[in-house]
Amino acid sequence: MSKTKLHFKKAGLQTLIQDQGRVGYQSYGVPVSGVLDKKAASIANELVGNPPENPVIEITLLGPTIEIEGDCQIAITGANLSPKINQKVVPCYTTINVKSGDKLSFGAIKNGCRAYLAIGGAIQIPKWLESYSALPYSGKAATPNSLIEKGTTVTIETVPPISIKNIKEEDQPNYDNQIRVRVLPGPEFEEFSPYTIAYFFSRGYKITNESNRMGYRLDATLIDFKPKREVISSGIVPGTIQITSAGQPVILMADAQTVGGYYRIANVVTEDLNKLAQLKPGDKVWFSLIRLEELF
Repeated sequence: MSKTKLHFKKAGLQTLIQDQGRVGYQSYGVPVSGVLDKKAASIANELVGNPPENPVIEITLLGPTIEIEGDCQIAITGANLSPKINQKVVPCYTTINVKSGDKLSFGAIKNGCRAYLAIGGAIQIPKWLESYSALPYSGKAATPNSLIEKGTTVTIETVPPISIKNIKEEDQPNYDNQIRVRVLPGPEFEEFSPYTIAYFFSRGYKITNESNRMGYRLDATLIDFKPKREVISSGIVPGTIQITSAGQPVILMADAQTVGGYYRIANVVTEDLNKLAQLKPGDKVWFSLIRLEELF
C-alpha cells in the first residue's frame, strides 16, 4: 500500500472528516455526529471501492482547495459545488483518477448544501469513542484531527485502483430547495391543540441562518402554543422536532445534544434526514404526518 497526502490550502466554510456516526454513547451525553447525508457518503465510498462506513470528507457550501500528493482515486457526491481539478470541471458521482500534484478546488453551488469527498483507501487519523467523526461545536479537544483548517494535511493509505464506476445522471439525486419530509408523532404530540397541529402541518418553513449541524431553526412561531406543563428533560435523537418555549420549531440534527426539555411535536423519518441534510438557509421544508405502519 502507498500513501497519499491531502494538503488543504483553503479549508472552506466547514470541512470535516465524518463517518456513519458515533453510536452507543448517547447515554453519556455524546451526540451521534457523523455525516448528515448518509446515502451520499455511502455512494462516494462505493465509487472508490471503500466500505460504506469508511470516513469521508464532508464539505458545506463553500469548498476547500486541496493539493494532492500521490496518485489516488476520488469520488464526489451530494451537493454539486462545481468541483475542478487543475481548474478543469470534473463530474460528480463517478470515480476520478487523480495524479500526484493535482489541485482539487470547488466553485459555485449548483444544488444542495453538502458534498462528500471519498478517497480510495483508509484515512489515517485517530478514532475517538470508536468513530472518526468530528464534533465541531463541542469536541475540538476530542476530535481535533477531524476538523479541517487551512494548513491541515490528511494522510490516506491508498489501495490499488478499481475500474471506473459512475452513477447515471438520471439516477443521481436532484436536490430541490423546497422539499417535503415525512414525520411521525412525537412524545408530546397529543399535548398540542388541534388548531396548533393543523397550523404546523399547513405551511412550509424556511431554514434560518441560525441553523447548523446541531439543528435547523425554522422561521415560524406556532400560534396558539401554550405549554400545559414543564417537560422533564428526556432523550432526543436526530430528526426530533422540538418546539421552544417561544413556539419556534427546531429540527435536531446529528450534532444535537442527547436530552432536551422542550415539547417534541414530531420526529422526521430517518431516511428523510438525507434530504434535510441538503437544505441551506433560505430553503423551505414542509412536513407530512404519517403512521408507523406506512413505513413497512
